[in-house]
Amino acid sequence: MAVRGSHILNDMPRILLIEDDAAVRRAVQLALRHHGHEVVAASTGEEGMNYLGSFRPDVVVLDLMLPGMSGLDVCRRIREREQVGIIMMTAKGDSVDMIVGLEAGADDYVVKPVQARVLEARVRALLRRLDAPASGAARPRAESHGDLTVDRAGMLVTHRGRPVGLAPSELRLLLALSAAPGQVLSRQQLLEAVWEHSYHGDIRLVDACVKRLRGKLGDLGAPRYIHTVRGFGYCFRSS
Repeated sequence: MAVRGSHILNDMPRILLIEDDAAVRRAVQLALRHHGHEVVAASTGEEGMNYLGSFRPDVVVLDLMLPGMSGLDVCRRIREREQVGIIMMTAKGDSVDMIVGLEAGADDYVVKPVQARVLEARVRALLRRLDAPASGAARPRAESHGDLTVDRAGMLVTHRGRPVGLAPSELRLLLALSAAPGQVLSRQQLLEAVWEHSYHGDIRLVDACVKRLRGKLGDLGAPRYIHTVRGFGYCFRSS
């Protein structure tokens, strides 16, 4: 499954909003449309999944607290089918739900009550990540790191010859880390490079994404590629 590319920022971006609260849904929908996005809104997870194939959104803005099919289940099902960007909405203070949501495959999050300017900034940053690879475009097209091959130009990753389906943030994180083998990158450096967050406090995004990426690369337990440098960040090493 490929990440959607080059056309996203040139055309009107498509946003699928899944939110059960009618007032919140209307307010968020209006705010997104005001910033030039084409928006389809759904009130349940089931309705949102029906729109996924027909509307083909670039980004899904997803409430975690949904009736029927939960937001976590929706997030997991989307990840099984598409590599679309996912921004989840969480209630203020629900840090456990936020971590679970990130580990389920969300690329980013906003806290309710949602501030329109914050949501728009997160959507635009995610669209830019979907539209272009991370730094290192001048490097060789394909790099081999033991059993892992990273094709920067094609934005494809294979492990032992098999394609690895990565979410946008997972791909960007791997590209950022593998661009500087042996160099330790702090969580804040990765937050700025991958998520374009210029302020401190969201390092949980990095840790959750590293965990998901390790799982997909078979790098849990005794890591071969992504090594933790305690108290600082992460380092990529070719095995």
